[in-house]
Amino acid sequence: MHSHLTVGDVVAAQIRRHRERLGMNRHELAAECARLGRPDITYAVIVSIETGRSGGEGKQRRRPVDVDDLFVLGLALATPPLLLMLPLGSEDTVPTVPAADPRDPYTVWQWMTGEATPTLDGPLDGRYVPDSRQIAGTGQTWAAAWATAAYPVSLYPELARRRETAHKARLRAALDPSAQTEYVDRLDELAQIVNDMHRASLTVPALPTELGEDLKRLGLLDHPDQINPRGTE
Repeated sequence: MHSHLTVGDVVAAQIRRHRERLGMNRHELAAECARLGRPDITYAVIVSIETGRSGGEGKQRRRPVDVDDLFVLGLALATPPLLLMLPLGSEDTVPTVPAADPRDPYTVWQWMTGEATPTLDGPLDGRYVPDSRQIAGTGQTWAAAWATAAYPVSLYPELARRRETAHKARLRAALDPSAQTEYVDRLDELAQIVNDMHRASLTVPALPTELGEDLKRLGLLDHPDQINPRGTE
């Protein structure tokens, strides 16, 4: 049986929970929202968010929290905004969509961040299965389309890791010429992820000038003119 609890219910409860965790009253939260540029999130609005209900006969209508609100309220409460939707560690399950059963918060967290593919039709024999429906007129399955859209999620953190590894290897090579080979290897690894990002038509964040120049000098980049320097590190 599907839960009648909504994502909005979870967000409202978490706003109140984190406000009380900070010892902040509603006037103070409203003032912090105003400081962040949202004076319209007033004391009365916060009361409506926290104490309203999802609706129904005889129930007070809650003021909905949209994406812009969520971002501001998360920062005002010194809480990652996604945690207001998916309270890791404090709830066993959270709602997903009305047609599906709740899932544990970390599973849905991975969906929201693109780390995992949603499996709303599971469990089947104790396992969750990807959605194999074809998207009308494309011949592509839903799961494959999701994987394509989520591809950047794996690339950007890997770029950050390889950039840092190459930077450290450059510093070692500057002190010890015998470490030059290791530095070139790390540059090659960095170039691989940069080239993958270009092939996926993704914007590559600016690289430290020294790394960018060495990548170009060694001919490791497919599109060297698209590398943006950000200064010395």
